[in-house]
Amino acid sequence: MKKDRILIIAGPTAVGKTEYAIEAARRLDGEIVSADSMQLYRFMDIGSAKPTPQEREAVRHYLVDEIDPREPFSVYEYQKRAREAIREILSKGKVPVISGGTGLYIHSLIYEMDFSPRPGTDELRKELEKKAEKEGPEALHALLEEQDPEAAGRIHPNNTKKIIRALEILGTGEEVRPFEQSFVPVEDYDCCLVGLTRDREELYERIDRRVDLLMETGLTDEVRSLQEMGLRESDISMKGIGYKEVFGYLKGEYDEAEAVRLIKRNTRRYAKRQLTWLRRYSGLHWVDLSHKNKEEALEEILRYWESETWR
Repeated sequence: MKKDRILIIAGPTAVGKTEYAIEAARRLDGEIVSADSMQLYRFMDIGSAKPTPQEREAVRHYLVDEIDPREPFSVYEYQKRAREAIREILSKGKVPVISGGTGLYIHSLIYEMDFSPRPGTDELRKELEKKAEKEGPEALHALLEEQDPEAAGRIHPNNTKKIIRALEILGTGEEVRPFEQSFVPVEDYDCCLVGLTRDREELYERIDRRVDLLMETGLTDEVRSLQEMGLRESDISMKGIGYKEVFGYLKGEYDEAEAVRLIKRNTRRYAKRQLTWLRRYSGLHWVDLSHKNKEEALEEILRYWESETWR
């Protein structure tokens, strides 16, 4: 018996995911589940580049505009809500189309992820965090190299979180496995994973234009209104690119031009990290939007979906 299927359209920020996901959903009689860590918050319309009201009217969206930014929100909570949305869409006989670029959100829909803390690791984690603070990440990486040279070779010496996680795993007697071997695929459905990409210079130009548009349409006023609601830099929702830089501008740390420069720079860096994350998935089918028109790209996405070679 064939499993249900979901279509995941992923890619870096500003590549065009929303446009292609909406059109794919229209043609497949689908509904969209967002995998964007900023679009899920209410009152954060400009900086998150949410789908427009018209786009959301054309195709129903889940996990957009649903969470109060003053409340904590985790990957665990996202996974629970998104999987509920997927079940609801499938129950209606429609196709769930996942659209977004937040790597952990996408990962939580492809693989089973255990969010419960590992037994007995709390004290070890605190000890390792103190060591990193006093001696730097290099000391932790050296410790990992002593215990598991292969894992140390896979993890960058400056990636403190990953190093600590690896040392926690080793502390429980388990093996630190490579990324692709570390998770069990979900059993409820099969995932057709499509990645959208563009030439780097074109993507960076799109990012710059988007940032200019965000500022022109009132990102600064949006952040100011969020401050008036009681939100602070320490809130998780305010750590998103665009929001944190404007916070600095409003605090007088730099002028508006510098805020714009920082948003563009940080967005380009984020896009690069998104692409690096997605390249981990061996089953992902890339669609290059720089060398196809919209119709050609959509046809390629739908052909891949129908081919089922990805199952």
